[in-house]
Amino acid sequence: MEAYVNGVLTWKVDRLVEQLGVEGMSKDRVSAICRGLDEQVKLFRTRPLDGAYRYLWLDAKHVKVRDHGRVVSKGLVVAYAVHETGVKGGDRP
Repeated sequence: MEAYVNGVLTWKVDRLVEQLGVEGMSKDRVSAICRGLDEQVKLFRTRPLDGAYRYLWLDAKHVKVRDHGRVVSKGLVVAYAVHETGVKGGDRP
């Protein structure tokens, strides 16, 4: 999963899994895992952010990402916030 998230192409993930000693994983299974990861990322990106955030820190860096089946370099903005209740970042349920 980490290889896919880091922009490794699906067919290369299949090869990597074989090199790790996991035999018999079909390309369809690898694709299904990758689709599941895409869905998790979509849910994370579209989650509601209720309430107010008193502090917000932003940073950015360029990383290689998957975009419509290709690996490209994009700017990644990292945000870290403190909610009005005093809870930091991803600590909220």
